[in-house]
Amino acid sequence: MSMTINITDDIATITLDDGKANAIDWDWMAAFMMLLDQAESEAKALVITGRKGVFSGGFNLKKLPRASKEELSQLLDDASEMLCRIYESKLPIIAACSGHAIAMGSFFLCACDTRIGIKGDYKFGANETLNNMNLPVFAVELPRDRLNPHYMTRSLIQSEIYGVEDAIKAGYLDMAVEENKLMKTANGLAQKLAQLPARAYGANKKFVRGRTLKYIRDAIGSY
Repeated sequence: MSMTINITDDIATITLDDGKANAIDWDWMAAFMMLLDQAESEAKALVITGRKGVFSGGFNLKKLPRASKEELSQLLDDASEMLCRIYESKLPIIAACSGHAIAMGSFFLCACDTRIGIKGDYKFGANETLNNMNLPVFAVELPRDRLNPHYMTRSLIQSEIYGVEDAIKAGYLDMAVEENKLMKTANGLAQKLAQLPARAYGANKKFVRGRTLKYIRDAIGSY
């Protein structure tokens, strides 16, 4: 399976592992949304992690050249809704980033509340300009919320890719730990955040992020 869920002591952990780059496509997003639904109904906090060395390499580029215009539009619509669901979720969501997060993978990372990386030779960033691609709305609005404003041009327009320390400065990550401490750190934070009043956490998240969520959702159906 490309992803699994485990729920222990009110903490859900979704592990992304397709054996390769955790490439995102239509089926991948549908499967993830089902697990997110389960986490929201059965847990008080969520940790999302990837396979060793890779959080997500972005959209499945092997499928995109064969896709019709309608399928590509649906892909961006589905991605918009998935990222909004993560960004507005009532749950505290911690990304235990197990390695590289590139392109759509970096936007997925931006949608999580707290992003914990691991020290090592890992890369983060949006390479859409480099690949001669236009950025969809979610790929601008989420980084506008989460990245350091001084890095926006370098990150989104100039396709600069960062190592771990610079990814923290740019805003893709909040912190980095040794690999053997990643899940312990993420789970500890999840347990702490799960103690916050759930109603207020969810309501304040939606209120603080409401403008960004509206911009992204308003673009659905326009690709």
